[in-house]
Amino acid sequence: MKFTEPAGTNPIDRMTVVGRAQDRIDGPRKTTGTAAYAYEHHKEAPNAAYGWIIGAAVAKGRIRSMNLDDARGAPGVLAIVTANEAGPLGKGNFNTVKLLGGPDIDHYHQAVAIVVAESFEQARAAAGLVRIDYERGKGQYDLAEGLKSAPLTGGEEGKPGKEDRTGSFESAFTAAPVKLDATYTTPDHSHAMMEPFASIASWEGDKLTVWTSNQMIAWGHGDLAKTLGLPKEKVRLISPYVGGGFGGKLFLRADAVMAALGAKAAGRPVKVAMQRPLMANNATHRPATTQRIRIGATKDGAIQAIAHESGSGDLPGGGPETAVNQTKLLYAGPNRLTSMRLAVLNLPEGNAMRAPGEAPGMMALEIAMDEMAEKLGMDPVAFRVKNDTQVDPEKPERRFSQRQLVRCLEEGAQRFGWSQRNAKPAQVRDGRWLVGMGVASAFRNHMNMKSAARVTLGQDGRVLVETDMTDIGTGSYTIIAQTAAEMMGLPMDTVDVRLGDSDYPVSAGSGGQFGAANATAGVYAACVKLREAVAQRLGFNSADLTFADGQVTGGNRSVKLRDAASAGPLTAEDRIEFGTLDKTYQLSTFGAHFVEVGVDVYTGVTRLRRMLAVCAAGRILNPKAARSQMIGAMTMGVGSALMEELAVDKRFGFFVNHDLAGYEVPVHADIPHQEVIFLEEADDKANPMKAKGVGELGLCGVGAAVANAVYNATGVRIRDYPLTLEKHLDKLPAIA
Repeated sequence: MKFTEPAGTNPIDRMTVVGRAQDRIDGPRKTTGTAAYAYEHHKEAPNAAYGWIIGAAVAKGRIRSMNLDDARGAPGVLAIVTANEAGPLGKGNFNTVKLLGGPDIDHYHQAVAIVVAESFEQARAAAGLVRIDYERGKGQYDLAEGLKSAPLTGGEEGKPGKEDRTGSFESAFTAAPVKLDATYTTPDHSHAMMEPFASIASWEGDKLTVWTSNQMIAWGHGDLAKTLGLPKEKVRLISPYVGGGFGGKLFLRADAVMAALGAKAAGRPVKVAMQRPLMANNATHRPATTQRIRIGATKDGAIQAIAHESGSGDLPGGGPETAVNQTKLLYAGPNRLTSMRLAVLNLPEGNAMRAPGEAPGMMALEIAMDEMAEKLGMDPVAFRVKNDTQVDPEKPERRFSQRQLVRCLEEGAQRFGWSQRNAKPAQVRDGRWLVGMGVASAFRNHMNMKSAARVTLGQDGRVLVETDMTDIGTGSYTIIAQTAAEMMGLPMDTVDVRLGDSDYPVSAGSGGQFGAANATAGVYAACVKLREAVAQRLGFNSADLTFADGQVTGGNRSVKLRDAASAGPLTAEDRIEFGTLDKTYQLSTFGAHFVEVGVDVYTGVTRLRRMLAVCAAGRILNPKAARSQMIGAMTMGVGSALMEELAVDKRFGFFVNHDLAGYEVPVHADIPHQEVIFLEEADDKANPMKAKGVGELGLCGVGAAVANAVYNATGVRIRDYPLTLEKHLDKLPAIA
């Protein structure tokens, strides 16, 4: 199905199933422990051995020698695979460096071997007997130092990078009567998902099956085949349940590759769960940034010049953290400058983490907007409202398909009691607590991606949906069932959904806030084709039919839907493909975050008191699941604001706090009441579902809202995340 024109009225608009708060259909399996995650496919891969990955002990260098003798002779050991045993391997399209190191090492904890044994304990013990002699090389591990000579990004291949400009920023900034020029930093972040990277690999002859934890089946399937030098048809990837990914599981990782190599060497299935201390350095992370923001405005608050320059680092061949994305689109202003610089660092691979680009970019931009509002003597909400735009500021001919940012801000302010905020910082106390309120806009672009599905109407009247879309804890099973039920006029409990298998049609996958809207649009397309097949089988001459209550009705005739399959199941497969509407219109999602904090005047500790998010993100397919997505993202934003930071050892090039004891994330006790409001919206320019996404919108801006609230509470402006107590303790107001 081609989507080239705005969606007209269609069966989804009935919203008898879609748009309703439905319970998760996978919930009973997960709460009873019968949902099999990657490490738990015991029936499908019986008699599995256990693999233990050995990570490199240097960040850059070479392996001089490896002594495996003691390990090979240890109890229970079945096989040990290193780069020598594995032979030549490819590198996946989505991997920056190879997943099995040796003899050259690209980063700390890069996999260099797998030890396979009868038990987990035996594999772990034997791995400790492997003796590796390294030659340490010289690497670059300091972002600030690397950025001194880092080139601009954004140039065409083989050409230098460039700045993106509209108007004349420098002259407009110089002439502006009110100016801000400030630098903000965000640290490296770990995905820290609950389920580790885990896989079970099993060979049947030359065919490989891997049960793994992966967000994007098609990407992982192709890259695993390429890495192992196999035809894609010889590889099957299965991932029905994913215990969190946040972008870390978008790509093929070492667990899948090492499990496959280990299983081949051992001659039986092998299961690998990457040990927690390896995850931060072996896998990807959100790169640290240094961001300079300059804003020039008239005295009445109209932005005349805005510049956002960001720098980040990555391994050779990697890419930048695109922290300037939102600044291109969020606020008006005729004179604009954005740029990015990329330093080559020998730290582990930087790559996508929930809301890549906008998450750290909004952490800086939305503090800068508050600082500018204070310089102007304006309310922060009013300043943002004044600089709203309904067109792309760089391409004014391009309108936003839907943009309700002002309504999000104003309704949120009213709901939160913003009028009670004291604009002068450090004035409100509740006992020992300094109390403050903060606000930030929320923004995340919507992306259209091809997505396919297969739907089958069985003789029992049930509908089966198959697609390689994944469920990473977000509710994919449920919204896909809702879509098929709405399209076929059936109750949800007559729809079965199968996900996460490379044998199924290729979907958009889970990530980037694009999964829900695109995957359901693919199911919509397949159901349209199935409806046509039903009409033909039942002998309807008109395509103008109603599918409702298990009946197909056209004219004066009504037939049971299941009768269409009485002679045998009906199957239809199709995919959604997009035209140029996303070029004609800017497709984005918007919101506003409001936060109240208390800062202990004695200790400097910050505690959240209230949180509110107001969102405009297209049609909300399942308000219950969407709210869960939002509050999870808001919680993640609190972590980014107050505690999350990978500490870099700049001598030896690794993240020191590489486990959940040292890398702090919020727990339930850290999070107060969270309120989420979705504005009515149906974006007919986005897709037939008229939906976009909310999975990352809840993260984009909330960190800055916390930072702005801390400033309002204390009068101390912190521009370096996270906002830990030592950064303002000695500057807090006097206790007495």
